[in-house]
Amino acid sequence: MNLPSKFRRVLRLAGWNALWLVAGLAPVALIGEAWRRSTVPFMERYLPKVFVPGVGRMQPPDTEIRHTNNLDFWTVSRTNRLGFLDREPPSPERAAKGCHITMIGDSFVEAREVSIPEKFHVRLEEMAARELPHLDVTTSAFGMVGTGQVDQLAFYDEYARHLRPKLVVLVFVPNDFINNFPLWRSIRSGLDPEHLPYVSAVRAADGSFRLCPPDPDYQRFRLPRLSGSPSAPPRRSFISYGIRAFLHRSYFWAWWRTKRSLLFNDPEVVAYPQRVARAELLARRHAYASLLDGWRPVSRGRVDIRPANEDPPSFFLLFREGNASPFYKEALAFTAFGLDEFKRRAERDGAALVILATHTMSYFGGGGA
Repeated sequence: MNLPSKFRRVLRLAGWNALWLVAGLAPVALIGEAWRRSTVPFMERYLPKVFVPGVGRMQPPDTEIRHTNNLDFWTVSRTNRLGFLDREPPSPERAAKGCHITMIGDSFVEAREVSIPEKFHVRLEEMAARELPHLDVTTSAFGMVGTGQVDQLAFYDEYARHLRPKLVVLVFVPNDFINNFPLWRSIRSGLDPEHLPYVSAVRAADGSFRLCPPDPDYQRFRLPRLSGSPSAPPRRSFISYGIRAFLHRSYFWAWWRTKRSLLFNDPEVVAYPQRVARAELLARRHAYASLLDGWRPVSRGRVDIRPANEDPPSFFLLFREGNASPFYKEALAFTAFGLDEFKRRAERDGAALVILATHTMSYFGGGGA
C-alpha cells in the first residue's frame, strides 16, 4: 500500500515517540515495583470462608487472615475458636460474675483493617481495667463484613448469649438497611433473595416476619449477570496474557489500581448497570413487582453517579425526607424487625441493649446528604 511520504513521516514520528514514551516509563515502573516490594509485606488478601449450619458463611476458626487495600494497611490476624477476628472469649463463669460487654456488628466490629489489640472493644476493656477495676469488665466482639442486624441474630443466639453479657452493643451503620432487606441486598450483591448465605427474614401474607436459615447452596442460585455480556471471555493473544499475568503479580500495579479506584469510584460506576439489570429481573417475580415499581439505585453519599442524564438522590436523602417508595419503607420495616428481635432477646436474658451508631448516621439528622 502506497502512502504519501508526508503521512509516512508522521507515522514514523508517532512510532518513535511511542517507543521513547515506553522507554521512559519502564524505569519508573521498575523503580515503583522495587519500592513497593521493599516496603509492603504482601499483596494478596487471604480471607477463607466456611459454611456454619444455622449461622451462615463464616471465617474458619483458628486461621490466619491477611487483609490489605494495597495502599495504607496490611494486617495479619488470627480468628479465634469461634471464627471471629477477636481474642478467645472469656469463660462463661468469669463473664457471668463480672461485667461482660458484647459488641455485635458488621465490618466496623470485625475491623480487619487493624490488629486485634487496636480494636475499640479491646481498648475499652483496657480503659475499664484502669478506671473501674472493681467491675471486672470483659469484652467480646462478633463482627462479620456484609451483615446486618437480622443476620447477626445468629451471632447472638449461637455465640454471645452463652457469655451472659450485661450489655449488648449493636454497632449500626447505614448499609444495615441494605443487608437487613433481602431484596435490596440481592440487587447489590447478585445473590438470590430467597437463597442467602446468612440468616434472613421474610414477610408473611399477614405482614408478620419470620426468620429463615442460611442456604448452604446459595451459590447455585446467583442471579445472572447483565444480559448482553459475553458468555465466554474474549480471545487474547500470548502477549496480552503475559501482560495480564505480570500486572496480576505486580505490587506497584496493585497500589495504582487502588488509588485509581478511590479517585474515580470505579466499583460504583461499574456496578450500577448490573444493579439495574438485577432489579429488572427480580421485578418479574410477583412477590417483588410492586416493591420495585419505580425503584432506581442510589448512591450512599460517596459517589455522584449520573447515568442516562439522571441524578439519583443520595441514600441519606431518601430516608431523611421520608421517601414514599414502598421499597424503602420495606427496608425500614425489615430493619425494625431485626432490632425488635434483639430487644426481645436482651430483655429475656436480662441484658441491656445499646445501639452505637457510626458518624455517617448523622446524615439522617440535620447534616447534609
